[in-house]
Amino acid sequence: MKLKKYIACSLGICLLLTGCGRAQKASSDIEASAEPESVTEEFYDITETSPIPEYTVITTSKAQDTTTALSETVTASATTAVMTEENDNGSDSSGEENDSSAQYEDNNDYEPQQQSYEPPVTTQLTVNTSTEKRTTAVRTTAIVTTTTINHDPSPQEVLSELTLEQKVGQMFMVTPEALTGISPMREVGNGTKNALAAYPVGGIIYFAQNLTSQDQIRTMIRNTQSYSRSACGVGLFTAVDEEGGTVARCAQKLGTASFSNMAHYGRDNDYGTAYGIGSALGRDLHSLGFNVDFAPVADVDICSGNELGDRIFSSDPDVVANMVCGVTMGLQDNGVCATLKHFPGLGAEDGNTHTNSTVIIDRSVKELRETEFIPFKAAIDKGADFVMVGHQTVTGFGDELPCDLSYTAVTEMLRGELGFDGIAVTDAHQMNTISKVYSSGEAAKLSIKAGMDIILMPVDHRAAIDEVCRAVRSGEIPESRIDESVMRILSRKYQLGLLKR
Repeated sequence: MKLKKYIACSLGICLLLTGCGRAQKASSDIEASAEPESVTEEFYDITETSPIPEYTVITTSKAQDTTTALSETVTASATTAVMTEENDNGSDSSGEENDSSAQYEDNNDYEPQQQSYEPPVTTQLTVNTSTEKRTTAVRTTAIVTTTTINHDPSPQEVLSELTLEQKVGQMFMVTPEALTGISPMREVGNGTKNALAAYPVGGIIYFAQNLTSQDQIRTMIRNTQSYSRSACGVGLFTAVDEEGGTVARCAQKLGTASFSNMAHYGRDNDYGTAYGIGSALGRDLHSLGFNVDFAPVADVDICSGNELGDRIFSSDPDVVANMVCGVTMGLQDNGVCATLKHFPGLGAEDGNTHTNSTVIIDRSVKELRETEFIPFKAAIDKGADFVMVGHQTVTGFGDELPCDLSYTAVTEMLRGELGFDGIAVTDAHQMNTISKVYSSGEAAKLSIKAGMDIILMPVDHRAAIDEVCRAVRSGEIPESRIDESVMRILSRKYQLGLLKR
């Protein structure tokens, strides 16, 4: 009986010392601020005396003179694993496929689950004469984390990362055919990708020959945007001439919203109608992937011999101003940059800048202020994103230069007097008034010196970019003049989501 009481007493002491029945200690909170970058595991052996002591009770039996050892071993083990679940949800504001600039959102907000358990207890009776040591294998897991901050880089940050060649490239807008030498271009692949890697231009302009279906042009623009981002980290201006009436590439080829010529609507002089035209154009163009429309026409119909005809709203500058403001705001409220053209006005022209080597408009600055400047000034004050400067030579400026090569026209008049601080783009440099008189490099340098931001469709954009870079390195053109234009371009692209990473 004494032996039984002794054994029971010993078992009670062991249970008390092993902690059976004590409350489970809560695990500490684990913070996870980002996805695991790597997991390292180390295994090593720890040889130690068991933290749960073994007790030996010796009793002398009356029946026999032997020593009996009673040993109770209590073993408890538990393993807690913290598992991190990583969810990556890809997003891209521009809807590109295979876009290297796609944004990812890491969702690691979770609370580690606390496991509640009772440790298993094994009790055995053995006869021992010594305390036994145990070797325990311990596994430690180190989770190394990195924190990634996704943000839209500022225009200044992007500018600081671009090389001189990449900055100058931002100042050129070309056709898809100019990139590859293949005509017509209706889909893109490695040829376009390699061309943009070598000469990453700032924009692409599309014409009727590039359009076969809405899905086709969406895919073409999306993939080209992806190639541009891979090349320099900046998306493209994607432009089209969609005025309505006779100049309507998408309406004619893709079945988007169509309208009569603008002179038809100018007769009513209704701002709401004009805004509705701009909104319809903007919705359709934006859905196809375009972000720039070379419209509306802001010229005033002065001479019946001008090349524009009923593409012009009216011969009344106030009517033109009202209608142009409506179309401009309709476009821009729907995510597409409007472009006022053709500063300082082609309405008094008696010729054609496409076919003639020189087009001279005999107008004084006073006459321009009283007529041609009125629609441009009104829409600039409304916040027009782009102004296209034409190739006409205006006698009142006194420099005998096409206006997009004229410092007086661009910097003194458009920038200074009219207060325009948006993006100034040339008319196409493939037109005869430029290409028949100047080389691509010479015309580009003169445009930049005049204060232009984007050179549209030079005959040879690679030669032009190389020539401008040489002029910067030689000091002929200050690099600050390049930075000024590229900041305007990047600022607008930032607003369009083209700098996202």
